[in-house]
Amino acid sequence: MEIGAQFYTVRQTCQNLNDFAETLKRVADIGYRNVQISGTCPYPAEWLKENLDKNGLKCVLTHIPVPLLTGALDQVIAEHSIFGCDYIGLGWWAFDPEKNMSWEQWMETFPPIAKKIAQAGKLFMYHNHDQEFKKIGGKLIMEKLMEAVPADEMGFTVDTFWVQAGGADPAQWLEKLSGRVPCIHLKDFSYGRKMAVVGEGNINFARVFEKAEAGGTKYMLVEQDDCNGEDPVDCLRRSYQFLRSWGFQ
Repeated sequence: MEIGAQFYTVRQTCQNLNDFAETLKRVADIGYRNVQISGTCPYPAEWLKENLDKNGLKCVLTHIPVPLLTGALDQVIAEHSIFGCDYIGLGWWAFDPEKNMSWEQWMETFPPIAKKIAQAGKLFMYHNHDQEFKKIGGKLIMEKLMEAVPADEMGFTVDTFWVQAGGADPAQWLEKLSGRVPCIHLKDFSYGRKMAVVGEGNINFARVFEKAEAGGTKYMLVEQDDCNGEDPVDCLRRSYQFLRSWGFQ
């Protein structure tokens, strides 16, 4: 398994192309060689490829806004081919009928998108939060998602913090989703429901690593949405050092 950095962690310094380019360099200087791009300013695909190549980085996953997935999917797929990314992710869906985001609307919207992405030789990835561990019609949303789209058309970006925040066990869910989790988000969970640097909270990462490897995970991406006032690049550095101490690169 290879490690990487989720750029949502450093999104505040990626809101124009100059700052985005500098942040790519800073993350590469830590030692990361893989990244996920999300939460940044818009970027031309050719610009991203050039700046990834310049820093020895590979984009392995993205999160794409719903309007682009629903309204410009052909372009999204073509752009991912330009910068060499095979995993196209959905970062958030509220499952809230009052926000016009019901389960039924998810089912109408995303299975066809997942199929088209698969036909292009890529994979649609669903990223969980804690909400997927509530029930609709007596069944966990995560279970419904597993059944809704075939494994060869949708994978899961299991987020360790959000699984634990939902009252579930990250390692157990990696086992349940074995074979469907090419990418995971590593973020630690500390007292007070705070997000923490990987290795500085309370998640049992020994079991996470064991189940991820057994299930075929390729990329473990460090993400810390909230750095609690600390420098996000420094948080990424400390997470990197922890993962290197386990032998990951």
